[in-house]
Amino acid sequence: MKVLVAYATRHGSTAGIAQRVAATLTEHGVPAQAQPVEQVKDTSGYDAVVLGGAAYMFHWLKPATRFAKKHHAELSSKPVWLFSSGPIGTDLVDAKGNDVLETTRPREFDDLVALLHPRGEKVFFGAYDPDAPPIGLSERIVRHMPATRDSFPAGDFRDWAAIDAWAEQIATELTRPSEPTS
Repeated sequence: MKVLVAYATRHGSTAGIAQRVAATLTEHGVPAQAQPVEQVKDTSGYDAVVLGGAAYMFHWLKPATRFAKKHHAELSSKPVWLFSSGPIGTDLVDAKGNDVLETTRPREFDDLVALLHPRGEKVFFGAYDPDAPPIGLSERIVRHMPATRDSFPAGDFRDWAAIDAWAEQIATELTRPSEPTS
C-alpha cells in the first residue's frame, strides 16, 4: 500500500499539512509521499491518494482542481480523500453561529465529490503571514487596502492534533482487513 499526498499551495501552509499527513501515514505503517500537484504526472504507482489544496475566497486553488479533473479516471478507481486549508483565526463559529470549517468548504468540493467519490474530506485552519510577498492579483489588491488587510488575523492556526487524527483515521481505514463478501 503506497499513498500519494498531492497538494496545491500558495504560501506553504498547505504543503506543511500535506507533509504532516504523509509523515503520519508512514508512521502508522502506510508509506506515503507528499508532492505538489504540478510535479505529479501519473498516479498509477499509488494505491490511494489524499488530495489537498489551499482555499481562498471559498475556492480551491486551480492547480488542485485541474489535477482532480485531469486524473479523475485513475482517482475514482482508488481510495481518495480531499482536504482544504484556508480559514484563519481561532474562532470555530462565525458571527452567525455557523461552524467555520463547514462554511469555508471550497465550492468545488460538491463537483469533486460527485466526480471522485472520496472516502472523506476535511477543512483545516491555515496560516497567514501579512509580511509574506503577495502572490497573484487578488492578494496584491488586498495588500493595498489597509482596512481589509488589517482585518485578517496573522499567525499559524493549523491544528496539528486534528491533522494527525485525520491521517490516523485514513491509515486505519487503509490497513483494516477487508470484510469477506458472500
